[in-house]
Amino acid sequence: MTHTPAVRRAVYAGSFDPPTNGHLWMIRQAQCLFDELIVAIGVNPDKKSTYSVDERRSMLEDITREFPNVRVSSFENRFLVNYAHSINAGFIIRGIRSGFDYEYERTIRYINSDLQPDIATVFLMPPREFAEVSSTMVKGLVGPQGWRDIIRRYLPDAVYRKILRDHENGE
Repeated sequence: MTHTPAVRRAVYAGSFDPPTNGHLWMIRQAQCLFDELIVAIGVNPDKKSTYSVDERRSMLEDITREFPNVRVSSFENRFLVNYAHSINAGFIIRGIRSGFDYEYERTIRYINSDLQPDIATVFLMPPREFAEVSSTMVKGLVGPQGWRDIIRRYLPDAVYRKILRDHENGE
């Protein structure tokens, strides 16, 4: 029998480099399902990020301000499931955009249950308009003529404005 904490706390992790409308959709849905949602920036020192952890934290705090039960955090050099355990989260939220995502996440879910059997994985499937949106895709669109209009549809306003400011400043 699994132990369910009194507070239904979930963690939704990603690199969020930068946060997209797809991420915001996931956050909006997950925060409705749980008492507390921790949006956790996973820091991979071997992966070059466009935005620092502090910048990503600031963007996430801006776009989640309307949700009183959402808190932004970060973790480094640990498995997500062990981080979830350390903050007493009973659930990990994962997005499924494709069959490939499902197969990958299903395997990770089984590994996670070996490490922390009391933590459940909850899969959310975003609507079609977010299924192809990724941070990598958005970053790849920045630069060529017309990019400002194209990326606007994929990003929350606060993130869009930050990218515009950074690009105008030559970053």
